[in-house]
Amino acid sequence: MAGVNVLAVLTEEIAMTEPSRAQRFTDRRVVVTGAAGGLGLVVAALFRAEGAHVVGTDVVPGDDIVTCDLSDDGARDGFVADVLADLGGLDVLCNVAGVQQFAELGTITAAALRRAFDVNALAPLLLAQGFADALVESKGNVVSVASISAVMGQPYNAPYCASKAALLLGMRSLAVELGTKGVRVNCVSPGGIDTPLIHAAAAGLPASVDWNLIAKSQSVMPGFMPPAEVAESLLFLASDAAASVTGANLVVDRGVVW
Repeated sequence: MAGVNVLAVLTEEIAMTEPSRAQRFTDRRVVVTGAAGGLGLVVAALFRAEGAHVVGTDVVPGDDIVTCDLSDDGARDGFVADVLADLGGLDVLCNVAGVQQFAELGTITAAALRRAFDVNALAPLLLAQGFADALVESKGNVVSVASISAVMGQPYNAPYCASKAALLLGMRSLAVELGTKGVRVNCVSPGGIDTPLIHAAAAGLPASVDWNLIAKSQSVMPGFMPPAEVAESLLFLASDAAASVTGANLVVDRGVVW
């Protein structure tokens, strides 16, 4: 889709198909990470469709996207400074960016494990640190995408499970610390979403894996979820409708059972 502003097109489509969509975020300042595709793209478009001023960022270049590797300390600090200078503050930090690659234990490299923690756990926590003063001033909130992988063991997924568990407990810690200052911090834990991330991750599994282990985890309602079904839960937690919700982990997984 060269030359097409995907985020703008998706935002316009939402406005056309849902003309009565509530304007819960009019003039609110929102950062969405991982906004170039998948869940992050939909989340950014929904915020915009509800009146927010959105800054999207991703490692993948795109129209209306600030290209940034948030695991790089200098790049992340520069991004935070630029956002605060441009927007004058922040109301919502939405951590969606993540990395995943299924692998057998014997093939996991130290570099891959560090990358999972850098992107999935450390970057969201450090972004929250960078934006904390602005969020305290606006009485804003943080919504981060954890995963059902944060609360259940999954075969061939150790780096992702461990890093998402770290994210979940880190955010719950921030919810306690920042709650006294009027900032809410919550997580959404999705099951399988129909995005390039999960399909690419699964493609890395060799035929030698024990598929019976994978099959033990099934959803009551089978199939991958469309990103929009998960995105709505993030907007709910970021909205005033969730004004009394903090430290929560909203599971959206179509009823996964083990």
